[in-house]
Amino acid sequence: MIGILGGGQLGRMLSLAASKLGMRTHIFCPDPNSPAFEVTPHRTVAAYDDEAALAAFADAVDVITYEFENVPSATAEFLAARKPLRPGANALAVSQDRLAEKGFLASKNIPVAPHRTVETLAGLEAAIDALGLPAVLKTTRLGYDGKGQRVLRDRADAAAAFAELEPKPLVLEAFVPFDKEISVVVARNLSGEVRAFDAAENVHRHHILFTSTVPADIPPGVEKHAAMLAKVIVVALDYVGVLGVEFFVIPGDRPSLMVNEIAPRVHNSGHWTEAVCLTDQFEQHIRAVLGWPLGDPTRMADVVMENLVGDEVLIVPGELDGNTQPHLYGKTEIRPGRKMGHINRITRR
Repeated sequence: MIGILGGGQLGRMLSLAASKLGMRTHIFCPDPNSPAFEVTPHRTVAAYDDEAALAAFADAVDVITYEFENVPSATAEFLAARKPLRPGANALAVSQDRLAEKGFLASKNIPVAPHRTVETLAGLEAAIDALGLPAVLKTTRLGYDGKGQRVLRDRADAAAAFAELEPKPLVLEAFVPFDKEISVVVARNLSGEVRAFDAAENVHRHHILFTSTVPADIPPGVEKHAAMLAKVIVVALDYVGVLGVEFFVIPGDRPSLMVNEIAPRVHNSGHWTEAVCLTDQFEQHIRAVLGWPLGDPTRMADVVMENLVGDEVLIVPGELDGNTQPHLYGKTEIRPGRKMGHINRITRR
């Protein structure tokens, strides 16, 4: 029995992958309408700080993983003292805080955007003096899909953005003149085996991932370097499971890479693996946390993954053909900006 913290679409897809391998899953989530509840009868509806519920959950499972990186640190530590937690609490701690994440990456000589910690409005002004404008002001915690960040184009934007963004401290990042964004999904198991999927080229719309295209339109050397950096990260974290690493590709005679962020979980930009890999990212994660050998991540066709956001999910019946694989998340309410599903389109075999 695999315990999964979080009941969203990633938890749902992890549960489906576990079921294919003959495993059962138990979902822990505060939301009684969680889409992951539809695919397993084993569930706990309780707050992440409910220690009685957490203890009962731990007693009911053999190993615990999670589908999102904002699991409270106290929850992770409480559960890790009772059952194996994979990935471990350290990976959560590093990836939950942008400053901790950048410090960790820099300590491994992995390039990140120039940045400054911002605790006061005066500190923001000093950071702007150091980094220049435009720049991006971000929360250090709880940011995703464009939430928790503001682009500063002139100093007039600074005070309002500083007042609006919570919690403090914040981080100001220099604007990176990147050519494109790519990501690598990488896995490491208990024995230290590491396998990476091909790099995906990502396009965002309204700060939400719109498409992931594989193969990425990048030189082979850049892709190999991205995979190498992703492998360095999982080894340095002593990581067990699937990790997403997002990169900026910096143009030049010899294009270079800069890590934007890491995500200690299966990743939206890895959904294409469902359609064209013998072992997709969800099965790979389950294999890793169980202590099994990793599967083959080789890509067998070219593919574009497209997110269905809000009422875009309603187009699916007219979009299906022999080269199209839909995946709908079972969410009962359509809302603007809400990820409702995705489509994988095979573009070349």
